[in-house]
Amino acid sequence: MFEQVKLNYAADGLEPQIGKETIETHYGKHHALYTKNLNDAADSAGVSGQDIEELLANLDKVSDEGLRKALRNNGGGYYNHNLYFSTLSAEGNDEPVGELKEKINEKFGSYSALKDELTKLALGQFGSGWAWLSANKSGELMVSASPNQDNPISEGTGFIPILAIDVWEHAYYLNYKNLRADYVAKLFEIIDWKLVEANYQRVKN
Repeated sequence: MFEQVKLNYAADGLEPQIGKETIETHYGKHHALYTKNLNDAADSAGVSGQDIEELLANLDKVSDEGLRKALRNNGGGYYNHNLYFSTLSAEGNDEPVGELKEKINEKFGSYSALKDELTKLALGQFGSGWAWLSANKSGELMVSASPNQDNPISEGTGFIPILAIDVWEHAYYLNYKNLRADYVAKLFEIIDWKLVEANYQRVKN
């Protein structure tokens, strides 16, 4: 059975960047529904025992078109939100650390340049979607954007997301209205780069 990631902060623990009502709605309702719908679809498709990354990477093996679509949308929603919520922290760590920091400097030139790239992707995503920092087993990094609940795994890129920026309106509208740029700028203040580094090491190993 797929379960929502447990938050390492209270519902009001990310204020003022993200308000309590947003967390209660986004995590408690939207993410909870994706999780429920994923479990229902996975049971129907006979894939409930699979790892979520394995499932998303092999959607073409699900022959039923309706179930395949349900797994893509709800499995993506489940996976994407688990990653998003798990890399935020009330403590925040302003900059990358460890080997990931070295790789960011090597690939993008600086953390500031990476932020600019991710911000551009997040603001440029038309409608609902995500911006990503991803890695592969060789330790290479990639930034990208995806519509709806897709991600680099379901898109078959060979990369695994290690940081997610949610730009669906329900992620920010209660706090920022239509000012997506303000939300993205504030989100960087509560990203815990130690957790992103841990994700990087997990993908590599």
